[in-house]
Amino acid sequence: MTPTEEVQWRNQTLITEFILLGFSNLLHLQGLLFCMVLFMYMVTVMGNTLIILVVTVDPALHSPMYFFLENLAFIEICFTLDTVPNMLVNLLEENKSISFVACVVQMYFFFFFGCAECFLLAAMAYDRYVAICYPLRYNTLMNQSVCRKIVGGVWVIGVPVSLLQAAWIFNLPFCGSNQVNHFFCDAPAMLKLVCTDTHLYEMQAVGSTLLFLMFPFVLILVSYIHILTTVLRMPSAEGRHKAFSTCSSHIIVVTLFYGSGSLVYLRPKSSYSLDVKKLLSLFYTVLTPMLNPIIYSLRNNEVKGALKRVIRRKLFLQN
Repeated sequence: MTPTEEVQWRNQTLITEFILLGFSNLLHLQGLLFCMVLFMYMVTVMGNTLIILVVTVDPALHSPMYFFLENLAFIEICFTLDTVPNMLVNLLEENKSISFVACVVQMYFFFFFGCAECFLLAAMAYDRYVAICYPLRYNTLMNQSVCRKIVGGVWVIGVPVSLLQAAWIFNLPFCGSNQVNHFFCDAPAMLKLVCTDTHLYEMQAVGSTLLFLMFPFVLILVSYIHILTTVLRMPSAEGRHKAFSTCSSHIIVVTLFYGSGSLVYLRPKSSYSLDVKKLLSLFYTVLTPMLNPIIYSLRNNEVKGALKRVIRRKLFLQN
């Protein structure tokens, strides 16, 4: 072992925790950020929980589209649970440390739920494709067994990529500072602490991004190209409007999810300052999960109707 390698090994063994700097350089905004993030987190949890309850309770929503929506709501709750509570604590406390193991776990679940959401959004696009392009075969092609297998695949497919990313990064040597310039253990921020060449990991990360993020996006695009072609051939304007209305909520959610993620991860490294990147990260970790149940509630008459029925039923039982 050379002297340089020995120093790196010693530094690596000394790191048992990391310091999440978060927004510590914006002291004048800490209180405002805490109130805003706490409000959005509460709305996220309550809104997505309400979606799950309504879909479960109301028989009118026992269809493939709402089965996928129920799973999406659960993913959003878990996705925010992985990063937001710890961020809220760090906005109030001076001690912003996170243990080595906790950082590994946080990164693993960040990748896991992010990957699961990508493939679930693709599954939801496929559901709309079958419903609009093959309406007479919809109940056969999207029966309960098929939907359960699709959702099972969505949950399983994120396991290998999440394990690979987290295990690879945390097996690299961390030397010197243990301060992570982010509000959670994000891979690009963690790589800045690594004191060895990371080109091999970065090449693997690009491959994983193409396979597990962009591949579902391509499936979504192909599905909507077929949907658009089918809808434009419909003779009645009412039929076209009805078909588009069933897809509008999903299109908005996909745009928010992929748009916000692309601004952070697919831009050149020098495009934004670190503070701007952290603020953009708030968009897909906090804002998007909050907006999803609102979008599906306000733009979907069936969900709005189910909400009214559940409320009336509850009031009736109380009286």
